[in-house]
Amino acid sequence: MTPRRRTQKLTLAALAAAIVLGGGWLARTPLTPLPVADGESAIEAVPVEVASITRGPLEHRRMFSGSIEAVAEFTVVTKVTGRIRQISVDLADPITRGQLLVLLDDEEFQQAVEQAKSELEVTRAEQLASEHALETAVRLFERVASLHQRGIASQQELDVAEAERRDREGAVQVARSRVERANAALRGEEIHSSYTRIHADWPHAPLGLSGPHAPLGPSGPANADLRFVSGRHVDPGQTVAANTPLLSIVDLDPVVAVFHVTEGDYARLKPGQSVRLRTDAYPNEVFAAAITRISPIFDIASRQARVEVRAENPLGRLKPGLFVRAEVVLDRVEDATSVPLSAIVVRDGVPTVLVVDDDGHSVSPYIVELGIRDLERVQVSGLPVSGQVVTLGHKGLELGTPITIIPSHAS
Repeated sequence: MTPRRRTQKLTLAALAAAIVLGGGWLARTPLTPLPVADGESAIEAVPVEVASITRGPLEHRRMFSGSIEAVAEFTVVTKVTGRIRQISVDLADPITRGQLLVLLDDEEFQQAVEQAKSELEVTRAEQLASEHALETAVRLFERVASLHQRGIASQQELDVAEAERRDREGAVQVARSRVERANAALRGEEIHSSYTRIHADWPHAPLGLSGPHAPLGPSGPANADLRFVSGRHVDPGQTVAANTPLLSIVDLDPVVAVFHVTEGDYARLKPGQSVRLRTDAYPNEVFAAAITRISPIFDIASRQARVEVRAENPLGRLKPGLFVRAEVVLDRVEDATSVPLSAIVVRDGVPTVLVVDDDGHSVSPYIVELGIRDLERVQVSGLPVSGQVVTLGHKGLELGTPITIIPSHAS
């Protein structure tokens, strides 16, 4: 290869390297343009988004994730073995206290009831005969005793009459006991027969219930006698043994939202504290609730404590198992200077805010102290009481760097 060709290749290689290096340098310093013809340098204005410094009430809000649970949920089981004749409810059906839910074949139980009734009648007849025999024995004893007083009847005859009377009294007591036993047997068979008719049943809400465990309705528990079928486990015609689950019943008003908190938030929560619930099922709605219980212990594995929040649910829209976000106000400042959270940048380990200068074309950095925050804004001290702060485009901004304000995406 001739020297001239080598020189051309080196020149091309050097040019390519310069382009690569120059491109990398430009990528690192996009705010500085190439020198202009007169030898002076110009700095491009940095596009930024800004927001206003505001002053007024600010609440420290925290958002916790949790799920909905039912206040009351139970499973209906059968107490006797039998074949299912009828199921009068199905999944999601509303039910009231006392409503017939399941009917079992009761033919054998009715037969047992009839037999118990017959045995009761027999024992009652035996009791009646024993009482008549006692009356006869009493009259005989009284007559013999009268004759004995007049010296007509002997002492032996009197003793025999007295023994007969006592035997009849004992027979009457036995007959009465048999009647009571037959009555108990009949009641037992009637109870067993009643188990073939399974009704909805749950305790009444106690009157005057108050405190953190009270329902949130203004006049006591709304729909206290209304619950819903959350599961059906058998079908008509199926033969089931005792204690077989038949139906699952759930109370949907009120419901409980459960979430867990760490040590840092635990001390700021207390029963009665207001909570706002949100769920993806109803994205544009907020459900009012209140903290009712806070666990006195932390789970060893997660180092978190359980918090229960009770919410009214008269329409039954909040379903057990739904994922919810619980927003809690932990603190409130009535007159706080605040900026958006996006306005805070950390420089040299300290929080800093870039404030737009009066000319609107440059910024000045302010070191600030942070206070309480809500979901979007944070309390700051060390800023002017009014003005605008940079919320997007902080990178590369220094004192005196020119800026150009662009419309905010949030506007």
